[in-house]
Amino acid sequence: MNELVIAFGLFLFIEGLLYALFPSKMKSMLKKLEIIDDKQLRTGGLIFAILGFVIIYFIKQ
Repeated sequence: MNELVIAFGLFLFIEGLLYALFPSKMKSMLKKLEIIDDKQLRTGGLIFAILGFVIIYFIKQ
């Protein structure tokens, strides 16, 4: 559980850093998300979730 909290904190740190360093680029990227089809976003999110799970699984082994 401790590692999950650390991972979430790292996620927030990186996300916040991106918005702090590149606010206009982040706004532009978020606007481009409206153009992408929901199915593409869902597929990409699923791929990243599986990839993250595999990485965590092999590191914990």
